[in-house]
Amino acid sequence: MTFTYLPTGITGLDDMLDHKGIPSGHTVLLSGGPGSGKTTMAIQFLFQGATQYDEPGLYISLEDEIRLMFINVSPVRSGGSERPGLMQLGMKEFKLVKLLEAIREGIQEVKAKRVVIDPITMFMLQYPDEEERIHALRDLIAELRMTSCTHLLVSELRGTGVDREYQFEEYLSQGVILLRTHQKGEKLVRIAQVEKMRGVNIDPQPRPYDITAEGIVIFPELPVFR
Repeated sequence: MTFTYLPTGITGLDDMLDHKGIPSGHTVLLSGGPGSGKTTMAIQFLFQGATQYDEPGLYISLEDEIRLMFINVSPVRSGGSERPGLMQLGMKEFKLVKLLEAIREGIQEVKAKRVVIDPITMFMLQYPDEEERIHALRDLIAELRMTSCTHLLVSELRGTGVDREYQFEEYLSQGVILLRTHQKGEKLVRIAQVEKMRGVNIDPQPRPYDITAEGIVIFPELPVFR
């Protein structure tokens, strides 16, 4: 299969992705613990797409249980929408069909090429049964791939050690990027790792990163511990 690639624009990350980026149309899981900067990276992915690569973006916030927000981060274009949209979804409606309808409307409105859903955990919590939850996420990812957009699904990482239990979202996604923190004495070490990315010869080694005023900066040439 021949891929076209979408540079993330995030310092150091594209180096870990064979200096290419994410294959266009992929659905990628971005998973990290609290304070790891996963939302920062997701918004940075949209911002760089809009400002550096002329690719409009769509940010879908599922941060609380009663609203779904669309934020247009694309450059203002003549004839295009110049204001963010806001859609209220009650909990009884907050299921796969309604979510997909809202996503498609948002993509069409801003002509999005990049989409972030943050956090996907809130969607999965609507399905208490694990088997139903797996099927719902599988169906969501299958539908997202049909939009031709490149998607980042932001999720909470459960467990950060080397012996952590893998989450089923990791198996369903075409790519997985992990952001972890490790306490070494009094020092907090931030670790970025590309666990997988289909169609890319990745650097799978954990690499240190910082959260700066300009966003996430990964140091792909450095080991985590020296």
